[in-house]
Amino acid sequence: MLKRSLHRSLAMSAPEAEAVDERLAIFEDEADINDWIEVMCGAAMVLLGLFHMFSPGELVDPDTMRWFAATVTAAGLVWIGHGLKDMVVKDLRRSMVMMDLSGASEPDHGLIRDVLLNPEAYRDFLLDAYRQAWEDGVITEDEMEELRSFQTALRISDDEMEEIAEEAKDAAQSQE
Repeated sequence: MLKRSLHRSLAMSAPEAEAVDERLAIFEDEADINDWIEVMCGAAMVLLGLFHMFSPGELVDPDTMRWFAATVTAAGLVWIGHGLKDMVVKDLRRSMVMMDLSGASEPDHGLIRDVLLNPEAYRDFLLDAYRQAWEDGVITEDEMEELRSFQTALRISDDEMEEIAEEAKDAAQSQE
């Protein structure tokens, strides 16, 4: 509950936090003490396993103790992995719900990053959109509006847009 109120105060308003909590209620997923106990107990098992692999002692045959120690180490690693996986799944579910609730009110930062990293790929996308628009020889108002929205989203100047349009028009006419 403490973590939930911390999320509310840092990231979102009360109605948004309640909406997120309501959608997550079906999972009852909060990174809880159980996940941390799994990680800590797994770490302790790994520590004990490694200790007994290097110092098997005299309790049983040293080779047998090393096999047991290796088994304990492996089980500890699995337990650590399971606890971490649970925490990640719970955090991802929360993030997905928050993204879903934010909807279109916020910009898609992933798309912006992709456009900045791969400007040529998105220029090619715009060129293909123009080619499709010129296929029938005429660009309708709806097509022009859509192309202008691409131009705005990709932050392409009017001069560049004219070049792309001419290139697309020439390509469409050469295909005929």
